[in-house]
Amino acid sequence: MKKIDLTLVADCAFYGFAAWFLSIGLLRYFRMQLTPAAILSSLISFSVTGVVFLLSYHRRLKKRLSKKETEAQEALLLHLALEKEERVRTALLTAFLADKKTAQCQDDALFVDGSLCIPRFTMQPLSADEVARILRAHGQKSVKILCNSLTPEAEKLAASFGIEIMRKNEIYSLFTRTETIPSPLILAELPRKSIKRTLRRIVSKKSARPFFTSGILLLIMSLFTFFPIYYLISGSVLTILAIFVRFIGFSAETA
Repeated sequence: MKKIDLTLVADCAFYGFAAWFLSIGLLRYFRMQLTPAAILSSLISFSVTGVVFLLSYHRRLKKRLSKKETEAQEALLLHLALEKEERVRTALLTAFLADKKTAQCQDDALFVDGSLCIPRFTMQPLSADEVARILRAHGQKSVKILCNSLTPEAEKLAASFGIEIMRKNEIYSLFTRTETIPSPLILAELPRKSIKRTLRRIVSKKSARPFFTSGILLLIMSLFTFFPIYYLISGSVLTILAIFVRFIGFSAETA
């Protein structure tokens, strides 16, 4: 069962209600009867809600897919950084073979298409010192470094000696297109945001200011609109909520 995107629902509801109140206020201002005004306002509201849903849904879906892909890439790279060296080589060997490359492990070394592949997956960008150590150990051999990323100094040093670099995007693409991502991944199940934690953040004391500001602005707008009830109710609710959160809300440290 797919999770309901509460933010999308809230946006659609807000714009739908706003369109309805604005429409009926304007129609009643121009002396249209209440029943036809309510019906026409409802049609306008449904139309606005539908447009908002279509525009927001596709934008959020694209953003969600991009976020999931980024999280999957980070999980894979974290696994490679924490896993034992021999298992990393085995995982890479499996991926390269599945990608129709000529690959083999020999004397704790990985060779792919005649090049010595050296995995160096680290939590920080690979330094120039590490690249220098690889150069000292292997000289002018055909070398390819597999890593997350490099420092600018390491990039320059590797380019000076013709060392090929295979970075995180290429690594992730290799594992995904060959469907050889190791399973289970180390620390793949990272803590996720819980409803309780989200609610604590919403009712934290720092939320009082935006609630109060929004409430006051809505109350001020009620003085100049044709249909002030919506602004009066929503402004009052936000103002009361701001006062409530300010006095009994969680502090920033515990939220």
